[in-house]
Amino acid sequence: MNTSTLLKLLVAHPKHHLQFILPDGGRIPIHAHITEVGRIDKTFLDCGATVRKISNLSLQAWVAEDTDHRLPAGKLAEIIDRAAPIIGNEDLDVELEYEDELISQFPVESGTIAETTIVFILGSKHTDCLAKEICLPPSLQPATDSCCSGSGCC
Repeated sequence: MNTSTLLKLLVAHPKHHLQFILPDGGRIPIHAHITEVGRIDKTFLDCGATVRKISNLSLQAWVAEDTDHRLPAGKLAEIIDRAAPIIGNEDLDVELEYEDELISQFPVESGTIAETTIVFILGSKHTDCLAKEICLPPSLQPATDSCCSGSGCC
């Protein structure tokens, strides 16, 4: 999910509560606070010596003893609006940071309406080699769709 899709959903249902479903089907308690809204920029060198940059909108969820607390969608939309100078104009992918023994980051994959709640489905992040064509031996490189299959005949 990107920033614009998130905001449209929040603005369209300002009084709805927020529910986050973890990749394993678990649920972040509905009284979780969104304690941070920010832009995360990562510039790095991959193992093939290519400089890459990724950016995302990061929401941090924190669970406290205050079980009566509920953050309505409209309030989160207002917070994101106030963070606009930090976030910038790009339509960033949205991630949720949450601690349950370990701090983890989850991409927000989708959001649906269920009665008075917006239910967000969180995905998993995985590591990957971004330069497989350089780093992997030929037998482990991904198959290509070309007629040559890497033989160099084309």
